[in-house]
Amino acid sequence: MSNKPVYILAIESSCDDTAAAILQNDKVLSNIVANQLIHNQYGGVVPELASRAHQQNIVPVIDAALRKANIQKEQLTAIAFTQGPGLMGSLLVGGSFAKSLSLALNIPLIAVNHMQAHILAHFIDEEGYQKPTFPFLALTISGGHTQIVKVNDYFDMEIIGETTDDAVGEAFDKSAKILGLPYPGGPLVDKNAQLGNPMAFTFTKPKVPGLDFSFSGLKTSILYFIQKNAAVNPNFIEENLNDICASIQYSIIEILMDKMKLAVNQTGINRIAIGGGVSANSGIRNAMNEAQSKYGWQTYIPKFEYTTDNAAMIGIVGYQKYLQENFETSDVVSKARIQF
Repeated sequence: MSNKPVYILAIESSCDDTAAAILQNDKVLSNIVANQLIHNQYGGVVPELASRAHQQNIVPVIDAALRKANIQKEQLTAIAFTQGPGLMGSLLVGGSFAKSLSLALNIPLIAVNHMQAHILAHFIDEEGYQKPTFPFLALTISGGHTQIVKVNDYFDMEIIGETTDDAVGEAFDKSAKILGLPYPGGPLVDKNAQLGNPMAFTFTKPKVPGLDFSFSGLKTSILYFIQKNAAVNPNFIEENLNDICASIQYSIIEILMDKMKLAVNQTGINRIAIGGGVSANSGIRNAMNEAQSKYGWQTYIPKFEYTTDNAAMIGIVGYQKYLQENFETSDVVSKARIQF
């Protein structure tokens, strides 16, 4: 490899955000995300609508990323794209565009695992941000995933715990739906929780052996609790919304932190990095910060813009794979499900 700077165009289209980023080596020059607001009226992501919106957004988003980075497409060294996991129709839009452009420019094509990218986002070069050292434990928490991953090296990762049913993001969103909050409800639960008493109400904590998680029992407990109290007082939710949200958030964080304590004890690794959309939650970020003084952990919390789905995290994986010359041919396929 020469000492010339490596310019990676990264494309992320796994769900309902169309994103593009330009990285110069491990530094982000631009990170553009187009959100799809059309799903709000349906209370969740509609795959077919997501795919169509990606087709409309992908050219303007990539154009905006190139302009902001002040880079011509002819200067690009390689193109990285999300191969999976995600919605098949959405993945195909990003994958097809990446393949076409890499062929047109005759530059390498790099396929990226979306969940690995959430973890490796911690290796983006940001002023003042200390990167984790190997090995470390990653807690990846999103709308579709809840995993504890032992990270030995950039591409040597082992899932040591995961959810047996709902992901933590679903637990937040479904709880919000029970409370009558609009989609996406997770951030609204967080917002209201900051004004409430986390000890106001208690919910059943699932008993799951080992490092695995379960959130369906908690969700059922919340549903029955609301139904029971609303039957007695029709204004129960309205009068207690902040306290209910704070108690739900507290219960979810307790479940996550209990498993992380167990993971630290079992592995002897006390470096903990969080990633994924739910790591934007203020309660989880606070709990991770407190764990440094409470348990002596070294915790790594990414910038907000690198927590939710974004292309910069795809780009940092692309850069590491470029250094290893880990390239794909144009017959690489997108995958709705994909392992590490």
